[in-house]
Amino acid sequence: MFLLDNGAETELQRVDIRGVFEWRGAVAPVHPYRIRRTYPSGEVVDHDPYAFPLQLTEHDLYLFNEGRLNQAYQMLGSQPYRVDEVDGVRFALWAPNADRVSVVGDFNHWDGRKHPMRAHGDSGVWELFIPDIIAGAHYKYEIHNRHSGQLLLKSDPYARFAELRPGTASRVAPVSSHTWNDALWLTTRGERNWLQAPMNVYEIHAGSWRRHPDGRFYTYRELAEHLVPYVLGMGYTHIELMPINEHPLDESWGYQATGYFAPTSRFGSADDLRYFIDTCHQAGLGVLLDWVPAHFPQDAFALARFDGTALYEHEDPRIGFHQDWGTYIFNYGRNEVKSFLLSSAHYWLAEFHFDGLRVDAVASMLYLDYSREAGEWLPNKFGGRENLEAIEFLRALNIMVHDDFPGALTLAEESTSWPMVSRPVYLGGLGFSMKWNMGWMNDTLTYIRHDPVHRKHHHEKLTFGQLYAYTENFMLPFSHDEVVHGKGSLIGKMPGDAWQQFANLRLLFTYQMTTPGKKLNFMGNEFAQGREWDSGWELDWSLQQSHWHDSVQKLVRDINHLYRDTPALHQLDFSANGFAWIDCHDAEQSVLSYIRYAGDGSYVIVVLNFTPVLRTNYRIGVPQTGSYSEIFNSDSIYYGGSNAGNGAGLPADAAAWMGYPASLTLTVPPLAGVILVHNGQ
Repeated sequence: MFLLDNGAETELQRVDIRGVFEWRGAVAPVHPYRIRRTYPSGEVVDHDPYAFPLQLTEHDLYLFNEGRLNQAYQMLGSQPYRVDEVDGVRFALWAPNADRVSVVGDFNHWDGRKHPMRAHGDSGVWELFIPDIIAGAHYKYEIHNRHSGQLLLKSDPYARFAELRPGTASRVAPVSSHTWNDALWLTTRGERNWLQAPMNVYEIHAGSWRRHPDGRFYTYRELAEHLVPYVLGMGYTHIELMPINEHPLDESWGYQATGYFAPTSRFGSADDLRYFIDTCHQAGLGVLLDWVPAHFPQDAFALARFDGTALYEHEDPRIGFHQDWGTYIFNYGRNEVKSFLLSSAHYWLAEFHFDGLRVDAVASMLYLDYSREAGEWLPNKFGGRENLEAIEFLRALNIMVHDDFPGALTLAEESTSWPMVSRPVYLGGLGFSMKWNMGWMNDTLTYIRHDPVHRKHHHEKLTFGQLYAYTENFMLPFSHDEVVHGKGSLIGKMPGDAWQQFANLRLLFTYQMTTPGKKLNFMGNEFAQGREWDSGWELDWSLQQSHWHDSVQKLVRDINHLYRDTPALHQLDFSANGFAWIDCHDAEQSVLSYIRYAGDGSYVIVVLNFTPVLRTNYRIGVPQTGSYSEIFNSDSIYYGGSNAGNGAGLPADAAAWMGYPASLTLTVPPLAGVILVHNGQ
């Protein structure tokens, strides 16, 4: 081995049989010097990694250890870097219980002796700048536990790029070359009053929305080409991507993540994902990311017992292990874990311009006894069941998102009665923008599954929700969870013969889109996907050739546009001033009628008939006399219905009814909903 110094060459002396070489001299070599090594396979000339000083600052290390470094992805992981005019990669890792950490990869024959890292005091952080490595290089960390002597080979928790499964190596991500063209979108997003704006989300699993005939996934760029115009034409306002972070098992749908900073390579590169989101924004569509801070898998190459100890998780399985899912629970009370998760959220919003995060399994984070029997969990320091550290983390998350990303939203999948989930932290809430209304979803689907002849006995399932509808900012979801694991498809939940099933589904969508709350539907719902969702193949797009399925899709498209374009159907979603019952008591006939108001006092009237019986001369109270018109009817022949309806001329007279000063009579179609507007006369 020789040192090359300004044209001169000096042999290094071996001082340790394990491969340690030394040079001594009166004058330090010119920096940066290079080393020439001779191997049986050939000669290598490169720079000496240990000639370069450590790059991380004490300030960043301090913030990281305090749990307040929200951009730790810029400090840790593998970063293409330039030091003293030399290009290379800076590697940094948190492994406080290691006494040696080495970078191994395809650039050093995966040999842990070649690139041991340097420790940053007692911070637990290790660092090494390796010159001459290029983007795309595969690597892992070889970690030697100081207590047990265990030798571990781990992928990088902060890697921004991972090799395609079944490989598990991290890769050095190239610097992004994408030029964003969504500045107007981001500015408008920050100025928009999202509380009063329409929000109708199309939830997709990127691997099974569509596939190529040979089974290949659509790439992010192909999704931009095909998905964006489809969603735009259907009248949705947002796309929600089920988790697209790197994950080893397709069947986990991304919910068992091993790469909290790496877009999965299944669908292309990080810049391909940026292109997809940029395309959405330029088309006027928001993009939400399903994000999973509640748990992580046991895979030995990833976060589990990362440095030979329970580092990211708890040691005690009573607080550190999910029995239902076979996954580890994050230790939210550990500052460095808090920095890791906050930085992951920041990364997706900053680097990819996502418009918000749907936070998965929030209930499992809030309760220490979640899905546990007595004796299987540990109480908090006050003896309660609340996970105090997780609560503090969620509040910090929501504060960060709302402070750093104007107009970005956070949505909690939270299925309990925890109070003030979507209320500001300064008022004592968790700080989420919205909460999924799982109670409404469960009650609605329970009701709609009943044969219509029995529905009068379950009428409260439709009316009870108004008692709590404005305690939170609610989203009304029919998500992927309702069409998988033996639950069947939405159309499969509908009772009756084929005509009644499709009529019920059209009625269900009419009810969802006219009920207060923002909306979400999983892909395939919009054209009545017949089979339960299977992530291993694409949706049954051939069903669009069927009149029944095509008619449902037309209805969904039209009512989506009507919802988006009608202020009364969205502007006061979160205010009791936006809703008033006309009649919530007609259980005998299973009919509901109500009014939706806009901020300026304009309104629409909704009448829903949950039986297959045609209701003629059905009288309802209305706010004023004059002429009313039917602007939507889910029983239209265009949607596959019987075409019973009312047309454009429904006169309302001054006969007081149901507490209103005027009333009108109308025809209410079977298993259908109608929407009326006042003609201003």
